[in-house]
Amino acid sequence: MVKYILKRLLLALLILFSVSIILYFLVRCMPMDFFDQQFAAAVGSGNMSEQDVLHIKALYGLDDNSFLGILKGYWSWLSGFLQGNMGHSFIFPASVEEVIKEKMGISFGISFVSLILELIIAIPLGIKCACNQYGKIDYTATILCMIGMAFPSFFLGNLLIKWLAVDLGWFDPMGGLVSSNLPQDASMMLRFGDMLWHLILPITVFVVLNIGSIMRYTRTNTLEVLNADYIRTARAKGLSEGKVIYKHVFRNTMIPLITMLTFTLPTLFGGAMITEEVFNMPGIGQAAYQALQKGDVPLIMGYNMFIAALTVTGVLISDIMYAVVDPRVKLA
Repeated sequence: MVKYILKRLLLALLILFSVSIILYFLVRCMPMDFFDQQFAAAVGSGNMSEQDVLHIKALYGLDDNSFLGILKGYWSWLSGFLQGNMGHSFIFPASVEEVIKEKMGISFGISFVSLILELIIAIPLGIKCACNQYGKIDYTATILCMIGMAFPSFFLGNLLIKWLAVDLGWFDPMGGLVSSNLPQDASMMLRFGDMLWHLILPITVFVVLNIGSIMRYTRTNTLEVLNADYIRTARAKGLSEGKVIYKHVFRNTMIPLITMLTFTLPTLFGGAMITEEVFNMPGIGQAAYQALQKGDVPLIMGYNMFIAALTVTGVLISDIMYAVVDPRVKLA
């Protein structure tokens, strides 16, 4: 097991190195440039020259867009990254590490609560649909989940804002984490309750969009296990249907579910760009979206490398969990 993990860690380093090269070249090929946008007015008014802007770009290794220039800029970024320095964000007055730490907590809280609700609803519902294949419950749940999966996140988010915030006035249409009319001297309990109230809509969007895939995945795997010989043997021995389903069937549907759920690790910490932007949630997803719009190279690189590291870690965890869930799986 230890030898296997060490091999996978070395492979993970090689993967992250390759990802960083591809990401950096793609980021440098983006049409937007932060410094050109930032100093466009100053250059136009004559307060700055284009040479001044190029000099500022050179400080960050962004002045030359040729292949060798990009390669030189990548080496400069990589040197700092290996020393634990991901650079300073252009649009936020802080280092990339500080921006990720500050914004990640909000995204993690929303994603974690959403994931728990998705699992609580989707897994039992998927098992129920499989046990009642082609029944009313199966058809109804499948149709509703397909409708939920078909909604784009920005459309569903704005739809909820229109109905529940604008028309009914239950929520703040401006979004955010706190109400615009919250008193300055409000107690901690009132502020916490107000924040939870603001999180209802984005969490609802997360759950509606993702519950269908987990439910369908659970249903499909459960149907495969229900047709296995050992399930018929368990029923022939006189075991109750509850024990058959939740002791034998559910346990053997866990391996495919682990594979799927492992890839939710990046989304737990990485946020959702569109959803956070729609609801004006100051999470890491919104920060990454703003960085893409403004051409904030250090933050884009730091965020995407953070997501890449989480993805590689998730895959490694899933491989190890296979051996924990199923004793037949041996890692070598």
